[in-house]
Amino acid sequence: MKDVARLAGVSTSTVSHVVNNNRFVSDSVRDKVMAAVEQLNYAPSALARSLKLNQTRTIGMLVTASNNPFYAEVVRGVERSCYERGYSLILCNTEEDAARMNRSMETLLQKRVDGLLLMCTENHRPSQDALSRYPSLPIVMMDWAPFEGANDIIQDNSLLGGEMATDHLIARGYRKIACIAGPQDKTTARHRLEGYRNAMRRAGLPVPPGYEVHCDFEFEGGVNAMRQLLALDEPPHAVFAGNDAVAVGVYQALYQAGLSVPQDMAVMGYDDIELARYLAPPLSTIHQPKDSLGELAIRCADQPPAEPGARPPGAGVDARAGGTRLGGAPLTGRLRFFFAFLAADQIAAIFPSQQHKHQRRRHGDDPHGDKGVMEVVDHGA
Repeated sequence: MKDVARLAGVSTSTVSHVVNNNRFVSDSVRDKVMAAVEQLNYAPSALARSLKLNQTRTIGMLVTASNNPFYAEVVRGVERSCYERGYSLILCNTEEDAARMNRSMETLLQKRVDGLLLMCTENHRPSQDALSRYPSLPIVMMDWAPFEGANDIIQDNSLLGGEMATDHLIARGYRKIACIAGPQDKTTARHRLEGYRNAMRRAGLPVPPGYEVHCDFEFEGGVNAMRQLLALDEPPHAVFAGNDAVAVGVYQALYQAGLSVPQDMAVMGYDDIELARYLAPPLSTIHQPKDSLGELAIRCADQPPAEPGARPPGAGVDARAGGTRLGGAPLTGRLRFFFAFLAADQIAAIFPSQQHKHQRRRHGDDPHGDKGVMEVVDHGA
């Protein structure tokens, strides 16, 4: 900067004002400074700027290793929102290893990220020793794990989603409905299974032995689980899969058995990953607004923090149930659904100023908040 100032014949503060565009400078002086900048190939120091402003304009994100496309689609939404708001995203994969997770988190903290997104804490808890050294750092838990601490949580209403998925199969006339639940050490899997049970109980439908199968949330888990169901003396006529990755595995197992969807087996998924619409036939599924999830996590990064203790307003999320044909009939109609995402001042001030002491808040408990509409659509139309 000193070289630019010397060549342009101005002070270093004037160069700073021109480069950062934070104060009026006459056109003639600005032209001289920019000519010197171009001649010297000068680039402002991001490190110096971050030290001065106490901001790096970077967000750190930890994600678990998975073949499930859901995670990649969430990351895409986060990255897009970061880009739109002038943040850079530093992504670390934990490989489901607690030591690696904590090392990566420590690295991100040392890089002075402006906010930390955690999508890997379901099986492992992050080091509280590390987090305690950064008490004002905004931290968002994005995997719906129960977590003690002054952090924000983005939470999907898996209980209601599980009920909706099962209710929809019941509404299409199915009575022998099985559930391929995810691993029961995951909160979402437990809640979706509970939602299935609630819907079956409300409809007065039995759940025969063997109709609840547990597996991981991956493709292969769905293949093996569907094989178990097909081996029963009385296999089901419909299956609610705990997520779309499992549902893809279900399709594969049915194909291997010479069976067709929906003629021989109706299948309902959960997540509405992009792949769902390209299956044959397209998968009926519960839509999670993954882009909106990423946007909500980043949206208020540049806005002033909420007043501590203030009740956060509801933030509207447009949720949909993606669909195909069940029992030969197209899925049509509309269902109301409130997608319970956390907010802090409209998810608000998720990344507030470093001076703001963060408090744990959940979104979804405001009865006056906007309610997203879950539509039944036909991916194959």
